[in-house]
Amino acid sequence: MAKILVVDDAEFLRVRIKKLLSGAGHDVIEAENGAKAIETYNAEHPNVVLMDITMPELDGLAALKQIKGTDPAANVVMLTALGQESVVLEAIKAGAKDFVVKPFDPDRVLAAVQKVLA
Repeated sequence: MAKILVVDDAEFLRVRIKKLLSGAGHDVIEAENGAKAIETYNAEHPNVVLMDITMPELDGLAALKQIKGTDPAANVVMLTALGQESVVLEAIKAGAKDFVVKPFDPDRVLAAVQKVLA
């Protein structure tokens, strides 16, 4: 299937998403903040990135812009909490392909991944 980078500062969420995606046959790698996401993206070249917006060190929006700056074809799906609509719009304008609202429905996560891989 696909190599997917999951970026979230909450370890329990990364573990939950990894279990979901691995169960669907994907190869999952992880990063705990935006700075690590950029480093991991450049080293691993995943097919899809699922990235939280609010993180320490470097937030998801800044990381998205840097990843898209080096790879305009990057498939990035943002993970967002309710009430972050303005940031989501900015992320879409910056090149995010989709977004998933947390707490997320597992089927919605899988659908977002399938959508960007199609």
